[in-house]
Amino acid sequence: MPAVHLNGETIADWNDFHAACITAFGFPDFYGCNMDAWVDCLSYLRDEDGMTRFRLKPHEKLLIVVDHADILRKNAPHILEDIAFCIEGINERYADYGENPALELKLA
Repeated sequence: MPAVHLNGETIADWNDFHAACITAFGFPDFYGCNMDAWVDCLSYLRDEDGMTRFRLKPHEKLLIVVDHADILRKNAPHILEDIAFCIEGINERYADYGENPALELKLA
């Protein structure tokens, strides 16, 4: 299973989060640095749209690991909550199209 690691020690605000995601996921230059754009980019993991550096197979998932999640939860709990909420929504979007869930969250 391919994996992306986000370091909860270095994410203190939304700017930090989106900067980390641009690097980790390989989002395009036009990435909007907001959660709507994050959801949009991660909704095309099985397409050839180039929205991330990943291209998943039909039954494959991308594991998003938040290292030092306890620190992120202490410093910016709303970011961690939004990540989980958005992953759930993205997986529902995949299900609506008859596809398997594409994302899994792990707090480490």
